[in-house]
Amino acid sequence: MENKKRILVVDDEKNIRELVRKYAEFEGYEVDESADGMDAAQKCKNKKFDIVILDVMLPFLDGFSVCKEIRKTGKTPVIMLSARGEEYDRIHGFEVGADDYIVKPFSPKELMMRVAAVLSRVSENTVQKSETLCLGGIEIDRSAHIVKIDGEKTNLTPKEYELLDYFASNPGIALSRRRLIEDIWGYEFDGDDRTLDTHIKLLRHTLGKYSECIVTVRGMGYRFDACQ
Repeated sequence: MENKKRILVVDDEKNIRELVRKYAEFEGYEVDESADGMDAAQKCKNKKFDIVILDVMLPFLDGFSVCKEIRKTGKTPVIMLSARGEEYDRIHGFEVGADDYIVKPFSPKELMMRVAAVLSRVSENTVQKSETLCLGGIEIDRSAHIVKIDGEKTNLTPKEYELLDYFASNPGIALSRRRLIEDIWGYEFDGDDRTLDTHIKLLRHTLGKYSECIVTVRGMGYRFDACQ
C-alpha cells in the first residue's frame, strides 16, 4: 500500500487551516498544521513533508522567511498563499524558492489541483536524465539539475529550471501561454498568465546577456532562440 503524501498547512487563520485540511484529507493526504512561522520552520526541520502550503503573513516569522529556511535544508515543494497579489510579492515568493503562488481568496479545489500538479512534477524530476544540453553559453546538466552560464554555475529556482529546460527542449518553437502553463505547472490554463510572465522576467534576469534568447511572440507566448 502506497504511503500517504504528507502536507504541512501553515496559516494563522484557523478556518483556513481547517478548510484546507478538509479538502486535503478528502484527496487522501496526511495533514499537519502550524499557526505561526517559527513553529512551521521548526516542524520542517524535524519532520519530512512532501509539500508545504504556506501563508505569507504569519506571526513571529513571515512566510518568505520560512520558505528561505526550508530551502536551506532541502527541496520540499512550497505553495504560498497570500492576500498580496502584487507582482513584487509574487516575484519575491518565487525568488525565495516557492513553487507556486496563490492569491487569496482561493478555491480549495484549485489548490488541491495545484498540489497534485506540483507533486507530479517533483516525481517526474526525480527520474534522472543522463543528458547535458549546450545552447551557446548556456549548459544544462539534467542529471544534476545544474545550469552553467559561460562556465559559471548559476542558481535557479525550481520553476526557473523547469522553464529553461522546457525551452531548451523546444528551441525555435513558438510556445503558447496555454501550453507552457499546462506542461510546466501541470494544470489547465485559467486565463491568468501573470505567474508565467513573472517567471519569464526572473529567468531573463538570471540569464543576463542571454536573456534575449527568450523572445516574446506577441499575442501568443514565447520562443527560445539559439544563444550565441
